Amino acid sequence: MDLGQGIRQALAKITGATVVDEKAVKELVRELQRALLASDVNVKLVFTLSKSIEKRCLQEKPSHGLGLREHAITVVYEELSRMLGESYSPKITPHRIMLLGIYGSGKTTTAGKIARFYKSKGLKAGLIAADVHRPAAHEQLEQLSQQVGAEFYGKKGATAEEITRQGAAELAQCDVLVLDTAGRSAFDEELASELRTLRETFKPDEAFLVLSADVGQVAERQAAEFNASVPLTGVIVTKMDGSGKGGGALSAVAASGCKVAFIGTGEKPEAFEAFDAKKFVARLCGFPDLQGLLEKVKETTGEEQLQKAIEDGKLDYNAFMAQMKAMKKMGPLKGILQMMGAYDLPEELVGKSEERMKSFEAAVNSMTPAERANPDLMHNAKRQARVAKGAGLQEKDVRELVTNFERASKMMKGLRGNRSLMKKLGGMMPGMR
Repeated sequence: MDLGQGIRQALAKITGATVVDEKAVKELVRELQRALLASDVNVKLVFTLSKSIEKRCLQEKPSHGLGLREHAITVVYEELSRMLGESYSPKITPHRIMLLGIYGSGKTTTAGKIARFYKSKGLKAGLIAADVHRPAAHEQLEQLSQQVGAEFYGKKGATAEEITRQGAAELAQCDVLVLDTAGRSAFDEELASELRTLRETFKPDEAFLVLSADVGQVAERQAAEFNASVPLTGVIVTKMDGSGKGGGALSAVAASGCKVAFIGTGEKPEAFEAFDAKKFVARLCGFPDLQGLLEKVKETTGEEQLQKAIEDGKLDYNAFMAQMKAMKKMGPLKGILQMMGAYDLPEELVGKSEERMKSFEAAVNSMTPAERANPDLMHNAKRQARVAKGAGLQEKDVRELVTNFERASKMMKGLRGNRSLMKKLGGMMPGMR
């Protein structure tokens, strides 16, 4: 069980309680303690946190309009946010970033993610391969730069200092420069000396320590060691997609006095985000992230057919296909469902939903241009049978597609007719005003 699942189960104790009283609050606190300790959060920190939550829940007067149940959930949210420290606001201006960390922390992969992050903000990014110790580090960073569309500099046979100096000169036209440095199996004086030299050569505006989420409480010691050699701007925690120890690492970083700057939430370059303590805790608690969902919609629904369908309030299979492509661009279905507040769905159910989307896409590809443009034609059983055969599906799969399409079409018409909702959505897409 990961930290988020543990916290959500603890909160379920109080949201599902018939009566919320002192006994229910104490049970909530005990469940939270178990979840935090299981995620390797420091014992003293857990004790302080749980004591504060219990005291506030039982002694504070709830805000106007809130009952004890809602008050308890609010307190848990606020105290967890406080434990994980401040949020980070990235500089959307030209600057230099130096990455530090031991072997296996995900430093080189993170360099590529940072380049993509700033490129998506309209800045030109460049990567410098100054890790001359790890075999294939140069090739890996070069491949990542091509993948994310960033500039690259590396030179085999040169020293890390030479590469850093020459790379900074060669990529001077880039807005954001990211220096990938070497690691070691453990922090030592040799590494510290090399990092101090590279810092003097590169003159970074920000220095980030890259830590894997599964290091747990060791994060505090690593942050202190690196910070003593190169003053850290913040910490980047990787592998936050499946590690039950993520809470331990994040809380340890906060305890060290450093700030968590970014978190890596998956293997793909886009699985990377600036750390927002309140937003992160909201996910742990199971709250929907509707703002994040809308932001993803803005980024991915650029298909003209889908935009036209929204403007006209009419949907055909061409636009339906564009909608499915947009869903793919938004990332794994599991992540989208979590943004909607569905966090603990069985993996089997999520997998079936993804397979169903693939079937729908195959069916639409088997339709004729006329059928895609005129959805009413697909009410014909013979056409459904032909499409099913062409797509390698059963006829019931195509009937399910037609049914789902009709629902989506009705929803689109209702959305178009709801002017007050259009105003709330604002300028999300052309014509939605």
